[in-house]
Formats: sequence, structure tokens, C-alpha cells
Amino acid sequence: MGHSADFVALPLTQQDGVQHYPYDLENLGPDISVAPAEPVSVVGFPFGMQIGGSMGIWATGFIASEPEIDYMNRPIFLIDCRGRKGQSGSPVIAHRNGGAFTMRNGTTAVRTGISTRFLGIYSGRVNLESDLGFVWKASAIRELVDSYQRERPQVAT
Repeated sequence: MGHSADFVALPLTQQDGVQHYPYDLENLGPDISVAPAEPVSVVGFPFGMQIGGSMGIWATGFIASEPEIDYMNRPIFLIDCRGRKGQSGSPVIAHRNGGAFTMRNGTTAVRTGISTRFLGIYSGRVNLESDLGFVWKASAIRELVDSYQRERPQVAT
């Protein structure tokens, strides 16, 4: 990806008193199938808005391209969602309430409760006139984090 990627990974240095709720890049969640026209959520801070002092806003849209096929030879797929300033870098998730789901292997599973699958991060609209937006796939995020962990200097203790 190199310089063409529109996302970064930064080490967290000041973590005292901070609670973390990370997405696990090794286990993205239930292997529910996602395809064009299926709903996705972008959880972020449009225009800096937040709920309860620090909670993100859930914007819902739909997958607009085949998520398994790279867009413009990059690990990107498109969504149709009213993404706005402040949402770049937000997680994009498939969030489903209990019921029957088609799994990626073609089988059907019945699940109770909430199922959430991390799909990637939102990086803005294709242009200001469109609600189509770019999502960098979870595999690209994993690749970046892995490369950072390989390259970061080891600190002697």
C-alpha cells in the first residue's frame, strides 16, 4: 500500500485512566456474509458530535460495491452512507440483531443477541457531491498494525 493508504496507526502513549474497547484484528467477529445493499454502520463523531460525553454517533448506510473485490486496486470497498467531517477513521461494522444469517461459507446460522463484525475504517467520501465513501478493509488495517509491530524498536528494560 505504501504512500497510497489513507490511514495511519499511532502508538498510544498516555493511557492512564483510559478504557479501551478495541476491535480484535485477529477475530473480526462472526463470519456473517456482507454483500452490496446490506446495511453497515459507521460509528464516529460527525462534526465533532458525541453522546454522553464520549460516545460516537451511529450512521447507517449500505455496502455499495462487492466487498471481496478491491476498488481501484486497493484494499477498499465502497459504502453509500451520509459520512461527514469527523467520521474519517471511524470503524465500519456489520451489526445485526438476532436471527438467521448467511455466513461467508454459504451456510445459514441462527444467532441470538447482537452480532458485530468489524469490516474496516471509513476514510471519507469519493467527492463532496456524493454519499459514496471509501472503507479500507480490515485486512489492510491488520497489515499496517503488523508492519508497525515488526518495525518498532524494542525498548530495553
